[in-house]
Amino acid sequence: MHSIRLISFGYLHLPTDPTGRPIPPAADRVEDVRDRLRDPAAARGILDLDGFHPRVQDVVLNTPGAHELIDNLVSYAMLLAGPRSIAIGCAGGRHRACALTEIAGHRLKQLGREVTMEHMHAHLPRVLNKTSS
Repeated sequence: MHSIRLISFGYLHLPTDPTGRPIPPAADRVEDVRDRLRDPAAARGILDLDGFHPRVQDVVLNTPGAHELIDNLVSYAMLLAGPRSIAIGCAGGRHRACALTEIAGHRLKQLGREVTMEHMHAHLPRVLNKTSS
């Protein structure tokens, strides 16, 4: 089975097309979690943390719909003729996308998949923008 590349990113950091829409990284599947999972940055004590931190991952996992999304991503990635890349994006790329990428990546490794993980924006400061759902 071929290796899979998981990419986390933040829509607010992406270049835009001529109409102003963000251009996500090229991938076989792009998962936009901005409206699908609530922003965990509102949780106390994690504002300065990122999705690598177990506390942020716990907050994301306890968000309604998160387990189903991870199960779906892992099932899709395990298909024999499945994807070579999956990109997961949230507003800033620091909390939800990073945590989901880490969680899914570790689960895939436990299932025997060769996985590379790339975090495009997790290292950037939190985006302070009221429209960044």
